[in-house]
Amino acid sequence: MEKAVGQADEGKIMSKRASALDATLRALGAGMGEWNDMDVVFTYPTDPNDEHDAVRDAIGMWDASALKKIHVRGPDALATVDHLLTRDMNKIYTGKAAYSPVLKDDGHFCDDCYVYHIDEDAFLIAHSIGPTMELLHESARGRNVSIEFDENLHMISVQGPKSVELLDAHTPMDLYGLTFCHHANTTLFGKSRRLSRTGYSGERGYEIFVPAEDAVEVWEELMRHGQPLGLMPVSFAGLEPVHIESGLMAYGAEATEANTPWEVDFAWAISRTKGDFRGKEALFALEGKEKVKLCGIVADHDTVLDHESELWIDGEKVGRVTTPAYSHRLGKSLALVHLVPSAALEGTRLEVKGPTVQCAATVARIPFVDPERKRLHAM
Repeated sequence: MEKAVGQADEGKIMSKRASALDATLRALGAGMGEWNDMDVVFTYPTDPNDEHDAVRDAIGMWDASALKKIHVRGPDALATVDHLLTRDMNKIYTGKAAYSPVLKDDGHFCDDCYVYHIDEDAFLIAHSIGPTMELLHESARGRNVSIEFDENLHMISVQGPKSVELLDAHTPMDLYGLTFCHHANTTLFGKSRRLSRTGYSGERGYEIFVPAEDAVEVWEELMRHGQPLGLMPVSFAGLEPVHIESGLMAYGAEATEANTPWEVDFAWAISRTKGDFRGKEALFALEGKEKVKLCGIVADHDTVLDHESELWIDGEKVGRVTTPAYSHRLGKSLALVHLVPSAALEGTRLEVKGPTVQCAATVARIPFVDPERKRLHAM
């Protein structure tokens, strides 16, 4: 996979990949950091709590182009993606999307992705930081399929209850009728675009697929029409409490190569009836042998916990904090954690031991907000 070589920027080496929106985001005062070989927005000059509120109450928008996009096309495209993923791709018809783990041969995580069924013999995969491209080529071996990394295709994520109002006013399709995990080709602001009702917020939201040369224009149109509705650009700092409140796993934090899907509550994403897929035999052999379980905790504290804080019960270490956040909306210090199965029971009391914060905490059900995912699936 070819990547453009980065250029010097104020004395430091930039990431090897660059979003077409990079200069636009920096002009908003973005503090940048690297994720998935691309500079992304870690902070804005705005209050992260206000960004958090925008996602929950109005519209939050961010550049999701750091996800790596891969086209899989040809007569054996379905068989290839079906072998790569744990979901039964025969059930993911044209116009539907699915979130799926990507596993190693030993049944452990090595990435996660969304896969979009674009046409009869065409799929688009948007994946995180793992080796999906390498494994996809292995799954394609001996099959009639082409695999193409697409650095030109950008993704703008528009999330929140008013996102449908914003986008529906500028597309001829009935966006209110587009249900969760479905996508369609349409026009937006008069130009052809693919809109997908997917995202990483726990709220009703959409992802807009746009070529690099049009990304700035689309961003600026969304800002112009969205700000009267309460739209705000959202940074990682604003998104983190959204992710925690909604119990959304991040690969590299809640799931790593040390974990199986059984350990992070991903049984729903495993097909028990499909044919062979990567890691299948090892995965099912590991069912019931979980070393940890993904849970939430509410800490008896008024600030954010330390990453990787240890969790103890009666002098025994029973887990660790994977991602913490303070929710100003709930007035609670929250965290996603890994616990040994015997401690992973709602209501269990724990001791949190971190470098700067030590306190008690209680195991809680996740997601912390909207546990029935009604906002996500709203009609």
